[in-house]
Amino acid sequence: MTDLSSFPITKKWPAQHPDRLQLYSFATPNGVKVSIALEELGLAYEAHTVNIGANETWTPEFLSLNPNGKIPAIIDPNGPGGEPLALFESGAILLYLAEKTGKLLPADPAKRYETIQWVFFQMAAIGPMFGQVGFFYKFAGREYEDKRPLERYRAESQRLLGVLETRLEGREWIMGEEYTIADISMLGWVRNLIGFYGAREIVQFDALKNVPAWLERGLARPAVQRGLDIPKRPA
Repeated sequence: MTDLSSFPITKKWPAQHPDRLQLYSFATPNGVKVSIALEELGLAYEAHTVNIGANETWTPEFLSLNPNGKIPAIIDPNGPGGEPLALFESGAILLYLAEKTGKLLPADPAKRYETIQWVFFQMAAIGPMFGQVGFFYKFAGREYEDKRPLERYRAESQRLLGVLETRLEGREWIMGEEYTIADISMLGWVRNLIGFYGAREIVQFDALKNVPAWLERGLARPAVQRGLDIPKRPA
């Protein structure tokens, strides 16, 4: 049996199945990227709920795995060379899992980099901008009298949806016929923007054609449906 005792995080979140990939996460747009990928890939894993509402990402145990204090993070007991590998940052984890399995990432070198390009687009633009809309429209920022920050992030989010709309013209998925980690990286964020954040109207989502159809296709996938609810949120 694999020994993960050298990882301090396992003291707070013990591994019941240390031979399986360990996922430390919460069901947020960033967190579900990894759970969806794991479900799509069919890899054996064990999910641990890291309650961000209770600031569990700032505990010494979690910080030992990710010093940036953000979910998700993983430990793969069977990493490169058969040695355990600890990894954080959802984009890096998606790329690692895709390369580990040879799935969800095109084999053609040019298409591979094109896919990675769109994952980086999500990490650098979609996530930060949509998250700011959530803060200024739904959470504490909505109380600010100055609405210029909200308008800035609303306008930029609407523009980014337009980039996706153009990319998806004539395509089923971001990379055409092939469903990849690029799609997985964005599905949860677009869903959250118009759902949990309630920003559907202010970003004029219903004026789009390709993005809503892509989102519907993605959310209909059984692995996506499962992954969106992993790990289970505290009752």
